[in-house]
Amino acid sequence: MKTLVLGAGIIGISTAWHLAERGHEVIVVDRQPDAALETSFANAAQISVSYCEPWANRHAPAKLLKWMFRNDAPLLFRPKLDWQQWRWGLEFLGQCNDAAFERNVQQLVALGAYSHAALKDVVGATGIEYNRLEKGIAHFYTDQKAFEDAGVAAELMQRYGVDRKVVSRDELFAIEPAFRNFDNIVGGTYTSTDESGDARVFTQKLAQLCAARGVQFLFNQDVERLETAGGEIAAVRIRDRATGIVQRLAADDVVVACGSYTAPLLRQVGVDLPIYPGKGYSATFKLKKPADAPLVSSIDDEVKVAMSRLGDELRVAGTIEVSGYDATLDSQLAQDRCRMLAARIEKVLPGVCDTRLPEEGGDPKFWSGLRPATPTNIPYIGRTRVGGLWVNAGHGTLGWTHGAGSGKAMAELISGRMPRMNFRFYGFEPANSFRGEGELSLNA
Repeated sequence: MKTLVLGAGIIGISTAWHLAERGHEVIVVDRQPDAALETSFANAAQISVSYCEPWANRHAPAKLLKWMFRNDAPLLFRPKLDWQQWRWGLEFLGQCNDAAFERNVQQLVALGAYSHAALKDVVGATGIEYNRLEKGIAHFYTDQKAFEDAGVAAELMQRYGVDRKVVSRDELFAIEPAFRNFDNIVGGTYTSTDESGDARVFTQKLAQLCAARGVQFLFNQDVERLETAGGEIAAVRIRDRATGIVQRLAADDVVVACGSYTAPLLRQVGVDLPIYPGKGYSATFKLKKPADAPLVSSIDDEVKVAMSRLGDELRVAGTIEVSGYDATLDSQLAQDRCRMLAARIEKVLPGVCDTRLPEEGGDPKFWSGLRPATPTNIPYIGRTRVGGLWVNAGHGTLGWTHGAGSGKAMAELISGRMPRMNFRFYGFEPANSFRGEGELSLNA
């Protein structure tokens, strides 16, 4: 079987790897000159199976209103004349209740556990090194009420098999001594099973191994159009960015894993999914005092940013801006959000990193990427109503966490097998439990 994978981020490359393992002939197409140069490039670096709560909850509407005019808001919704943004926002509000929150958490935990196991299998089989740290994830609080509420969230996660522990301030400092100089912390939660690592490095190395196994890569290619005939995918039209040469690629199956750009591409053939870009930011700082820098990947609840150690650097990422497809850093809003990351790290870890801005003589690596968000935070993984056309997108801020498993699940589905997890795959009947390999059932 010949399969085209559109997109060379963590989702697309994981899909290609697992398809090749199952004997498929695979071609990967991407507009960039290498893998993992867009949303997978500089994310928070966390494999956060245990910290996967969806953005939509009963407190979210009030917070969104409060944050609407703050340039440093953790989740910023700036209304535009864009029907897709408003549609996404209305569906998001529909998920802001306790029943939907718990239902969505269950799905995200199931996919996360499956994906973490898949990642460990790939790393064990390949030996890929990517600044991996298996030291868990800590979430610290500076507000007593928020810390008390964290116990409720921990109980919910524990019901789905996640061992998230509530820890005192002193217990948190014992887990990660680097935060001892930040007096504002009142307590936290901790999961020892989570980990961190560089998604870009992992993805690019896995792409190299894919190529060694015969996967063909077509880089610097714009995907212009999906072509159908008789309700089936017929071809994908691509254009070389340097020469302008157009090709039509045909295959038995086509997987669209183009992140935020998946939705407009699928709309060409009548598949309309509520995937909308959430612009996220990160900063990577050189360490001045490596011995004083954290090794445990962490989440700062007050400003909703994550930090992860990557060798001699610290990656800090956070904030979501639901305002369209602009990924640039030159606006005042973008600059304010980048400065917030630098200022916060200097406050939490004073003197540990070189947080000087360029105008101050520093060299921080600021970045922004468009995270493909759904109103539920649950990705679309499955088969569309166009024969032979598959989707693997909508992972939001959990692309690295869910990447390995999403690729494996996609390859299993294309190969005619149901992945072993309790997850609602797009285009398939809802399953309360694993049925068994080969027992796939499509919705009408």
